[in-house]
Amino acid sequence: MQTYAIGDIHGQYDLMIRAFELISEDRARDGSADTPVVVLGDLCDRGPKSAQVIAYLYEAQKRGENIVVIKGNHDRMFATFLIDPFARDPRLRAELTWLHPRLGGPKTLESYGLREPGTRPVNQVHAEALEAVPLAHRNWHAALPLYYRRDEALFVHAGIAPGVPLEDQSEDDLLWIRSSFLTDPRDHGMLIVHGHTALDVPTHYGNRLNLDSSAGYGGPVTAAVIEGRDAWLLTPEGRKKMEPQLQAETTS
Repeated sequence: MQTYAIGDIHGQYDLMIRAFELISEDRARDGSADTPVVVLGDLCDRGPKSAQVIAYLYEAQKRGENIVVIKGNHDRMFATFLIDPFARDPRLRAELTWLHPRLGGPKTLESYGLREPGTRPVNQVHAEALEAVPLAHRNWHAALPLYYRRDEALFVHAGIAPGVPLEDQSEDDLLWIRSSFLTDPRDHGMLIVHGHTALDVPTHYGNRLNLDSSAGYGGPVTAAVIEGRDAWLLTPEGRKKMEPQLQAETTS
């Protein structure tokens, strides 16, 4: 049983389209037209075309394409801002807000046509955002699922709290967790396919697979195919086997 996955997008619409093209090319060779595509969240922020990314995925699902889109922490921050511009994500550092350039919220609002959203009164920016972002897209984006399980893999944005049953996992951990998950070598009972922690190269760690290849920082958007606990990176030259390695990521 195969599943395609796409790592963090961060408003990089053109790179996302290339990832879907690689999947289409692999489908043509492999004949797996019904294989689902799981997008691992962080559709928005930092890149220039968040609005286009959200519209594309919304319309693709509406057409009935077999695409599962998982909620990322940046997706939650965007959705929260649209509901209450002064609300804070509980996992966000105290000195930051979603409109801080480091988080990339202004880039998302600029993609919807707002002018200088990071420097004007928040109430004014919020009112303009509600006018600019289609209600159907807002509702869809806010309601994205937190995870998707298929065969021997669990697809989730950030990871899981090790040792905690899936039904007891907190939304904050599924969207934000890093150190305690990234440094844990134990088998989680399934391959955890995730993003959230940016890498130079997507990496298979045996118990988990990180597909965040730093699209939010100038890197590519990664497409991969998972079968059981094995994974292949999709490249213009075809599939490249991702051999598990045991070294954990640094989390500084």
